[in-house]
Order: sequence, then structure tokens, then C-alpha cells
Amino acid sequence: MQLKNPILGLCQQSTFMLSAAKVDQCPDDEGFEVAFAGRSNAGKSSALNTLTHASLARTSKTPGRTQLLNFFKLDDDRRLVDLPGYGYAKVPIPLKLHWQRHLEAYLGGRESLKGLILMMDIRHPMTDFDLLMLDWAVASDMPMHILLTKADKLTYGAAKNTLLKVQSEIRKGWGDAITIQLFSAPKRMGLEDAYTVLAGWMELADKGAEIAE
Repeated sequence: MQLKNPILGLCQQSTFMLSAAKVDQCPDDEGFEVAFAGRSNAGKSSALNTLTHASLARTSKTPGRTQLLNFFKLDDDRRLVDLPGYGYAKVPIPLKLHWQRHLEAYLGGRESLKGLILMMDIRHPMTDFDLLMLDWAVASDMPMHILLTKADKLTYGAAKNTLLKVQSEIRKGWGDAITIQLFSAPKRMGLEDAYTVLAGWMELADKGAEIAE
């Protein structure tokens, strides 16, 4: 007998909805959304694909390929959102400014946004982009959960030490509200913890877990 996280089935049946270049192209602002953010090449698309058991988000070794807000439907009331990657993406400055303007509009004005999953490459955590997102989350009182991605690139001991170090830095600078975990898409490490966070934000945890044989 095993407790089944209520969001697992929804993630497995997730489907692509639409891509939006501007906030007014987004789906109706109702229900529950969780957005995935991360610096370019932080493993955001791989994490989304692993969590949904599908190839919903486009993965590429070329940073910055996610240039739109991509919405994925879990059910009639719940969605996941893949946000544009930031960092050293080799794109024209006007396009970067466009991303920034519309991303800020989405993050600041979206009522259905219930939480933000921030991806940090465990080998390069706490970049300038990460710090900006941490500041924004605390200032906006937006729940945030961090996935230290690519944890399989380090030994378990080194990964654990990095987790503790980053956790300590966040507590000192931003308080205890932000949560963090190790994650590896290829090794499927950290899936259950991530599902638990998603279920809580999307108000599925209170429905009770189904019993799976």
C-alpha cells in the first residue's frame, strides 16, 4: 500500500495549452498556476518534462530557447507555466527587454499565480538573476520553492553541502519562507518533494491522497 500524491495523475495527463508573447495573450486569470523560472540553461525544461512524464517543454543545449510564456493544462482549473529563460542567452537586446517587461507584468499582476518554482544549477547557484527572483518573491509575498538542478553532476556529499550552504544564505538574506531541495531530472531525484509542493499550492493536498495498490 502506498500513498499517491494527488497531483501525480494531473501531471501525467498534462497537455500544452498556448504560448503567450504578452500578458494579454495569457489564459483567463482564474484557477491555479505555478510558474517555473530559471537562468538560461539551469535545467528548467528538463525539470518540467520529468515532473510531467512528457516532453512538454522544449529542451536545448542553446540557452534562452524558451522565449515565450508557455502554458500547460493539468485540468480545467490548474496550469503549469514555463517562463522565459534569462542569463547569457544570445538574443538581441530589444527581445531581452521585451521578455523582461512582459515577465514582470505577468509576475506582478497574475492573480491565479500561486507559487514560483525557481531552478538553480547546483554548480552555479545564487546568480544575479536568482537574487532578483528571491527579492521579488519576498517583496510580493509569493511562495517560492527552489530546485537545485543537475544534482547528479556532483557527488551526493558535495550536493548536500551545497544545499546546506545555499539554504543558509537564503535564510540569512530572505527568511525561512522559501524552501529548497536537491533535484536531478536524469536520476529522477527529488520528484516526490516537488510534487508535494505543487499539490499544496494548487490546493490538492487537502483532498486527501488516493491509495494505490
